[in-house]
Amino acid sequence: MSQMVEVMIDGVRVSLISQQRVVLLRRLDEDRYLPIWIGPFEAEAITIALQEIEMARPQTHDLILQTLARLDARLARVEIVSVKEDIFYGNLVIEKDGELLQIDARPSDSIALAVRSHVPIWVAADIFDTAGITVAPDLHVDSCESEEEKPSTPEQDVETEKRLSIFEDFLQNIDFDQKDEDSGGESQPPDSPEPPKQA
Repeated sequence: MSQMVEVMIDGVRVSLISQQRVVLLRRLDEDRYLPIWIGPFEAEAITIALQEIEMARPQTHDLILQTLARLDARLARVEIVSVKEDIFYGNLVIEKDGELLQIDARPSDSIALAVRSHVPIWVAADIFDTAGITVAPDLHVDSCESEEEKPSTPEQDVETEKRLSIFEDFLQNIDFDQKDEDSGGESQPPDSPEPPKQA
């Protein structure tokens, strides 16, 4: 089995073109991100949990966790274990009577459950090799920038523009202003003209 790395939810975004949702997962050990395209209902379920909105009646993911509790079982962690043909695959790791059980589950549902039960989210490290994105450290904007800092040279501006162009298609299709709004499907960012598939 591939080495697993822990991630956190960086946010839920909306594509400006297709209105599809994407959940961004960030590695805890380095500045790398994994975008997973999800459906609107799953996006809403994740967002509700992230914002700790109380619903009048239990939602589907709440019901699953309540059922586990009544069966003296608990969600220990969730895993995203592989990606095949642009589809991500995940597991729920359930602890019952000292035994760990793995249950096949869509990453979007797994993430919605993880947020509600405050358990870790783990991703197979090799998934980041094929579907992850990295932002160069020098592209981060420091909000405490010194006024005496030297302005960039034209050569530096060209180099920065080249680096940013790598993510241009991806970033232009995401509405970063509509942060943490909805979530749900499970495919890679659309590098090809074909629309991303959903699990």
